Amino acid sequence: MNVKLEKLAPGTGQLQINIQLAATVNVTAFSARQKVTGFLADELSTNLHGAEPTLIVGERIYWRVPVILSMPPIGDRGPVGEIDVDVETGQLQITPAIMVELEHRAEYLATCSTSTPA
Repeated sequence: MNVKLEKLAPGTGQLQINIQLAATVNVTAFSARQKVTGFLADELSTNLHGAEPTLIVGERIYWRVPVILSMPPIGDRGPVGEIDVDVETGQLQITPAIMVELEHRAEYLATCSTSTPA
């Protein structure tokens, strides 16, 4: 598991970070990934799926799930964005703008992707 602390930009010199955090984690990384993959299949395309999430600690605690374009039979082509999932509620942090961005990036990556000649 990775933890990313947002908005931490230290200068030079020694850095010491002590973290004490209390939260009820009701959604595991595996579950967050499944939620994102199911949402993508229902709303955008079965060619999109969630990848390994990163735990993000900020004002809220959430899983950041990368969204990957996969093109059978080629396989995974690359990331097209991210969807955040609240660790307590399991709610996906998705907006219409994020949906449009995911769709446009996936279309672009799909058109740029070519299979290797046999």
